[in-house]
Amino acid sequence: MEMSITQPAAKWYIDEMNLEEGDFVRFYVRYGGHGGIVSGFSLAISNDEPNNPAVQTESMGVTFYVENSDVWYFDGLDFHIKYKRKDDEVDYVIE
Repeated sequence: MEMSITQPAAKWYIDEMNLEEGDFVRFYVRYGGHGGIVSGFSLAISNDEPNNPAVQTESMGVTFYVENSDVWYFDGLDFHIKYKRKDDEVDYVIE
């Protein structure tokens, strides 16, 4: 599994979450929600320091990561975070 984030997507998170250099963004699995690749589950985010990251990437001084306990959700697929300018939101590409 690989993880990437585009610079515009990182900037979107920095602006939306008031992040600063050295901060962390965790992507974790939650029960419920929409658009998940596993029925009944979806991704959520939090501003937490890593405990046992499976994958991580850094952009604009912020580390984005997925913990080992949540990697099952991706089933070996790669996780890419992109910015959709037209909608002013981020898009998760899991392939």
